[in-house]
Amino acid sequence: MRARLFAALCAVALPAAATRAEGLAIVDTARSPHAVVRPVGVEEVRWTDGFWAARTKVFRDRSIPAMWEVMRGTRYKPFLQHFLIAAGRAEGDYHGAAWNDGDFYKWIEAACASLAVSPNTDLEQAVAESVDAIAAAQRDDGYLHTPVLIAQRNGDPSARPFADRHDFEVYNMGHLMTTGCIHFRATGSRELLDVAEKAAGFLEDAFANPTPELARNAVCPSHYMGAVELYRTTGDSCYLRLAEKFLSMRNLVTDGGDDNQDRIPFLQQNEAVGHAVRANYLYTGAADLYLETGDPELWAPLEAVWENVVEKKLYVTGACGALYDGASPDGSEAQSQISRIHQAYGRNYQLPNTTAHNETCAAIGALMWNWRMFSAAGEAKYIDWLELALYNAVLSGVSLEGTEYFYVNPLRRVDPEPTELRWSRTREKFIVSYCCPPNVLRTIAELGAYAYSKSEVGVWVNLYGSSSLNTRVHGNLLRITQTTDYPWDGDVGLTIDAWEGKELTLHLRVPGWASGAKILVNGEEVTYGKAGGYAEIKRRWRAGDTVRFNLPMPVVMLESHPLVEETRNQVALKRGPIVYCLESTDLPDGVDLPTVALPLSSRITATYKSDKLGGVTVLEAELLARDPESWKSLYRPLSGQKPRPLRGEFVPYFAWGNRGKSEMTVWLPRD
Repeated sequence: MRARLFAALCAVALPAAATRAEGLAIVDTARSPHAVVRPVGVEEVRWTDGFWAARTKVFRDRSIPAMWEVMRGTRYKPFLQHFLIAAGRAEGDYHGAAWNDGDFYKWIEAACASLAVSPNTDLEQAVAESVDAIAAAQRDDGYLHTPVLIAQRNGDPSARPFADRHDFEVYNMGHLMTTGCIHFRATGSRELLDVAEKAAGFLEDAFANPTPELARNAVCPSHYMGAVELYRTTGDSCYLRLAEKFLSMRNLVTDGGDDNQDRIPFLQQNEAVGHAVRANYLYTGAADLYLETGDPELWAPLEAVWENVVEKKLYVTGACGALYDGASPDGSEAQSQISRIHQAYGRNYQLPNTTAHNETCAAIGALMWNWRMFSAAGEAKYIDWLELALYNAVLSGVSLEGTEYFYVNPLRRVDPEPTELRWSRTREKFIVSYCCPPNVLRTIAELGAYAYSKSEVGVWVNLYGSSSLNTRVHGNLLRITQTTDYPWDGDVGLTIDAWEGKELTLHLRVPGWASGAKILVNGEEVTYGKAGGYAEIKRRWRAGDTVRFNLPMPVVMLESHPLVEETRNQVALKRGPIVYCLESTDLPDGVDLPTVALPLSSRITATYKSDKLGGVTVLEAELLARDPESWKSLYRPLSGQKPRPLRGEFVPYFAWGNRGKSEMTVWLPRD
């Protein structure tokens, strides 16, 4: 693979050297030779009303400022303070998780994306203060990892780089590279970009002649993405070669395991295994490399692993990473290869509910991976998973108030739990493993960049929500206004406010669940292919032209593959992109959630309630419940008790747990 990639690198036309970007593209594939679609800038999209306007306002007004108070303070763990100590501007020890530097970088990225859309003097000052501290802490050779730097400053002779593969040094520097690019595109300042380039230079020197031991320092490989993004930003091909080296170094590992996806070479992989965040970051970085090189050897495992997840390992919410702990390869005859896995993809069809791990970062990793796959292929199926994860597995990770967070996202919560579990089933202001909260913030702050895409003579509408797009397609001005109550309603209106070019193809995503969608242009129905693709409408648009797009949203009862033992003979409810759950909060007194069943004949109605959970569409359904009974043994004769009918109200899964402690389930027995 190395020779093939090197040849591809030599043939790639380099982008222009770093100058201030015209738009804040989060993944800047504007000049990537193997991208089918191109990005829009975050600031080119404005959420104007409805669901995403409300959610991004909460993040802008509450979440980002509240997290800054956490980051600059020392009540929980130092973040900014660690950089000040490493720079010699403050005294103290390191006392946090090894990956906290990366958490800080992600918050800066979120703040930069927010500033690109909505300038704020206080936030600008917070970012400037943060960048100054980071630059001051960096060692002259480019090394930057505050746990080691602080230990060295405090006289620890054993403190050295790469002493422990689980110290997350390269992971942290990977996030630094990405954030340096975003900061540069948002502000025009090279200050953090220079820090990122120096860090990349350190890694280039450190891995010039990699040993197997050094090669094992690829835990949670954000540095693959970071190095490719540095290449896209600066035009320096050394960063692309560095990313290629990062990936090829995995082949040097001879004692790896599935937990870090290095038991077998990447090109031989066809199944998602091990730690789900590490896995999804690996797939994202490999997809980034494919976008620049077009190497088919990279695409083959990416496609195979993607199919494995979607067909056999994906939760109905779009979440992934079923297991707290396990072993892999599961049940293998090659006993010497079996190793511990944690926070991990399990075996095929292994999707527990109560003990589901489903880390928020894993869902975000899946979102990033799918975005690259879509950029390379232009296929709607990647945005379908992205949207499913976004509305359910990502948004569930943060409270409606925007200041409390989940680390894990189970599909069922019972009280008491069947076993002791490490992570809370209630959202908290601070989590010891603080990687997910800033990851959610940057994802939502950057969401406008995922809503639309461009091609040479077209615009792609990926996500639906009231918004405006102001961009250029092949040099021609294009302005579009989108109005909709999505995801509560499937009616979408698009108005062409300005178009300076000739023919333009409008690509409208028809989600796989939207059978029977109708499209009208200036009142006349147009034909398209089928659900699960992009409807293409090519014409010479004029200002004032309208498109009406109706996505039917019936309530659907879902059942799982019969090999998913945990949900055998159970059903879940979904409407449009939203997965629903039943909370004990919405049941009458005296009714226990575990005794409730959902009849297949239940009449289910969807009703929007502005006074519930900040305004959501709920599903009212006929249920059956039995009287609570105490279990004194593992098994007993079948109860002859007849269930009684009642009405229940299902709420969107992302909104559960916002009304105090409760039990919850996505899946219910069918009766």
